[in-house]
Amino acid sequence: MAYQFDSRIRFSEVGPDRRLTMVSLVDYFQDCSTFHSEACGNGIDCLNRYDCVWMILFWQIDILRMPLLGERVFTRTWPYGFQAFYGFRNFAMLDENENYLAKANSVWALMNLKTGRPMKVLREVVSGYEMEPKLEMEYLPRKISLPKTVHAGCMEAFRVGRQHLDTNHHVNNGQYIYMAEEYLPEDFETARLCVEYRQQARLHDLIVPHVYREGDSAVTVSLCDEKGAPYAIVKNERRM
Repeated sequence: MAYQFDSRIRFSEVGPDRRLTMVSLVDYFQDCSTFHSEACGNGIDCLNRYDCVWMILFWQIDILRMPLLGERVFTRTWPYGFQAFYGFRNFAMLDENENYLAKANSVWALMNLKTGRPMKVLREVVSGYEMEPKLEMEYLPRKISLPKTVHAGCMEAFRVGRQHLDTNHHVNNGQYIYMAEEYLPEDFETARLCVEYRQQARLHDLIVPHVYREGDSAVTVSLCDEKGAPYAIVKNERRM
C-alpha cells in the first residue's frame, strides 16, 4: 500500500520563481520514504538492530510541473520490489486535483554498517511494507554514461562541510544535486533529473566537479574525488 502525506509548499522550499526547487522536491521524497518506513516499523531503530542502512544508488525524477509557493501537494511512495541486496521504490507528487507533478524511480542497496558492504535484504527489515505495481513511466538504466566529446571543463574544487552531511555522517544524496545545480545555465528548466551514486563523500573530502554540456539539451556534472573517481554523477535534461 502506498504511503502518503500532504503539505503546502513553503517559502523556504522555493526559488526566485516561487516554484519548488529540485533539492526541495528530493527532500519531500526522502522524507516521505522515511515517514513510510517509520510507520511500518522498518525505520531507523529497526535498521540499527541489524547493523544496516539503505543507501541510494540511483534517482530518476521526471518533472511535469513544479508546484508554486503555497500550493497544496500530496507526496506518495511505495516499494515495488526487493532482489538480492537491492530495493526498488517509486515516488510521486500530485496536486490537489490528483494531477501528477513529478514521478520518480529509485534504486537502493542494503548496506552492512560493520563491513561497509552490501548485504542480502533481510525479511525483518522489509516485513512491514506492502508491494505495489510499478508506476507508469519510462524507466532508464541506472548507469549514467558521460558524454565523450563535450567536456566543458574541470571546475574549482571544494571541501565537504558539516552542512552537507546526514545522519550516516556522509554527504546527503540531495546535496549532490544542489552542488551540481551551480553549473546549470541561469534559464535552465529541468524536465528530467538522473543521479547515479558511486561512492560516499565524508567531512573534509575534496570534491572536484567535471561538467559536460550536450548543446542546450542536457548538463551532466560528475562530482569526483581527487583521483577523478565520481562520488555522484548528476544529469539534468532540459525542458524543450
